[in-house]
Amino acid sequence: MTESPASDDRYMVPALSRGLALLEAFSADRPALSLVDLSREIGISRSSAFRLVHTLVDLGYLQRDEPTKTYRLGPRVLDLGFGFLASQELVEVAQPRLNLLRDETGCSAHLGVLDGRDVVYLVRCAANRTLTSNIQVGARLPAYAASMGRAILAFLPPDEVARLHEGAEFTSFTSQTAVSLAALRQKLDSDRHHGYVVSRAAFEAGIASVAAPLFDASGGVIGAVNVSTPEASASADLLETEILDAVLAAAKEISSWLGYAGARKSA
Repeated sequence: MTESPASDDRYMVPALSRGLALLEAFSADRPALSLVDLSREIGISRSSAFRLVHTLVDLGYLQRDEPTKTYRLGPRVLDLGFGFLASQELVEVAQPRLNLLRDETGCSAHLGVLDGRDVVYLVRCAANRTLTSNIQVGARLPAYAASMGRAILAFLPPDEVARLHEGAEFTSFTSQTAVSLAALRQKLDSDRHHGYVVSRAAFEAGIASVAAPLFDASGGVIGAVNVSTPEASASADLLETEILDAVLAAAKEISSWLGYAGARKSA
């Protein structure tokens, strides 16, 4: 079989690829890494890692902490993130409506899109509560365990859902999390039938959420919105009436602004 040009790596720039891999080594769990850590993480020599790190520090993408001799992501990385978000029509369209959704419900409101098996948070409008989810913009959660992820997966073709989760390990975050593809399919069937997701502690204990999918002009699902709130602050009646109605109204309005006009696309 002849490979397509897209799979041809003759035009790859190894140094650039390694530099990006080095930046991706940092995470919320590992915000500070030593030179040895970084060289091991991307599988290069310490001297090669030093040259990459020196360049990235000089450009502002990394910062060195002298007392610990470790490195952290620098402010230029944040500039790239905001540049990406600013380029997304979906974010621009949704932000004002999510602010309103937060004010209507008193809950934190979010926008997410699917990236592989994860749902990535692009917008967060935090509620003024002492106890709420600590999810931040840029956070990635397993789609099968998150309300927005399920709201998106429910409107994808079943074979695509199966392909995405081929060989995946399902982690049981709480007793409400789907822990197999079969269990996920059952939840998605129900989510698709209802057109929304009501989740109680499926990912984070003590946190309830309501999510609804977003559709574009072609009728395809392109993301989801949700609200999250401490379970103790919202009764079941409130969660599945006033809060649910507000989430569905916001999702419908954002979808219409994106050109969606027809019946929701079924998988």
